[in-house]
Amino acid sequence: MYQRTRPPLDASKRDWQRCAMMQGPPLTILILAAGSASRMRGADKLLQSVDNMPQLRRITQAALTTDARVLVALPPDRPARLQALAGLAVQKITVLDAAEGMAASIRAGVLACDMAHALMILPADMPELTAADLSALITAWRIQPNAILRASTTDGRMGHPVIFPPDLQPDLAQLSGDQGARAVLQAHKTRLHALPLAGERALRDLDTPEAWAAWYAGQASV
Repeated sequence: MYQRTRPPLDASKRDWQRCAMMQGPPLTILILAAGSASRMRGADKLLQSVDNMPQLRRITQAALTTDARVLVALPPDRPARLQALAGLAVQKITVLDAAEGMAASIRAGVLACDMAHALMILPADMPELTAADLSALITAWRIQPNAILRASTTDGRMGHPVIFPPDLQPDLAQLSGDQGARAVLQAHKTRLHALPLAGERALRDLDTPEAWAAWYAGQASV
């Protein structure tokens, strides 16, 4: 029997089809940078130098390479953090109730985020996360845009960043305290998918001068 076959797509049509498959809701990245850094005993972990710039600026630049909209949640009393972002095309959000904990920053981010957008929650204090890691997470999420996609280590320990689909914004807006989005993750755990990142980069945050000193020493020996 004669079977009709489709002619092969030329390169431009293949590219268009690939792009169409990757379409989904727009995405906003919320960088959490409103914490008090109280364990640093007077120093500011977000201003520690990584790749020859303040960590806050480095992670924000990495977020900007993804072409997503970028929001940065900041406390009202840390002008040096604001200065570290000078010249970067980001929306700065002052979190007046930042002392409550991480949930205050997430609520402020949701309020500033378009309700049609997915939201990546990205802590600012993770010195090993790269622009490539953020892009890989977004690319993987585009394949399954109804999932919650969370970065992990290769042995399955969950970390950050986390991407939440648009329909979970109302849940995020109800958070309180300093538990981050843990309650939302637990309530929707059947939608959770992990993307392993190399090494400890999905978990590595540095909260004390000693932790920073040890990390710098390790970097110098590589």
